[in-house]
Amino acid sequence: MRITEFTAWGIATAVFITTSAQAQTTQPPQTTQPPPLWSGNFGAGLAVTNGNTDTKSVNLSLGVVRDPKKRSVLRLNGLYLRGDKEGELIVNQTQFTIRDEINLSARTFVFAQGYYVRDTFKGIRNLFSPSVGIGYKLINTDVMLLSLDTGVGAVWESDIGRPRVVTGAYNAGERFSWKVSPTATITQSIASLWKTNDWADSLHNFTAGLAVSITTHSEVKIELLDSFKNRPPLPTLKKNDTYLITALIWKF
Repeated sequence: MRITEFTAWGIATAVFITTSAQAQTTQPPQTTQPPPLWSGNFGAGLAVTNGNTDTKSVNLSLGVVRDPKKRSVLRLNGLYLRGDKEGELIVNQTQFTIRDEINLSARTFVFAQGYYVRDTFKGIRNLFSPSVGIGYKLINTDVMLLSLDTGVGAVWESDIGRPRVVTGAYNAGERFSWKVSPTATITQSIASLWKTNDWADSLHNFTAGLAVSITTHSEVKIELLDSFKNRPPLPTLKKNDTYLITALIWKF
C-alpha cells in the first residue's frame, strides 16, 4: 500500500514538472525593440503683424540623425529664415550642415563636415566649407553633453561687391545640451570659421534655445540666434545680426 501511494505521488510530481516545463517553453519570448536607426525633427514658425506696421516672418528647420549605436553618427541640420516689413525684405538666410562623426572612444571623436550658408544681409551670396577635424566630449551622459571640436579645410565664398575667394579654412566649435526634466531641454552651440588668407575675415554663429515637449512627437522651441561676420563686404552692412525665433517642432 505504501509503495502504491509512493508511486502515485511520484507520477503526479512528474506530470506537474513536465506540465510546468511545457508552460514555460510555450511562453512568448521577451523581446526589446531596437533603437531606431534614423531620428530627427522638422520645425516651422510664422509671425505676422498688421496695423501701423505690416511684418511677416517665417522660419523652417530640419534636423536628422543616423545613429546605428556604433562608431559612426551622421547628422544633418538645416535652417531657413525669411522676413519682410512693409513689403520690403529684411531677413533672408539659409544654412545647412552635414557631419559624420566617428567615435574613437566614449569621449574622443573625429569628423568630416560640409557647411553651406547664404545670407543676403551679410552680403554672402554663397559660402561652402568642407573640413575634417577632431573633438572631445567633456561631459557625455544621458542627461548632459558638452563637447569641443576643431578642424581644418577649405572655403569657397562669393560675396556682394567682392571677387570669389578660394582659400584654406580653420574652424572651431562647441556644443552643449542639458535635459533639465523629462519634457524640457536646453541647448547651446558656437561655430566659428576663419579664412587662412585673412584671419580677420571670420564668421561666427551662436545659438541658445529651450525646447519643451507637448506630446511624444511634438514640442515648442524658443531659440536665440546670433550671426557675426567680422568683415562684411559692404561698409553699409552691420557685422552682427540677432534673431529670436519660436517654432513648433515635429519629431520623428
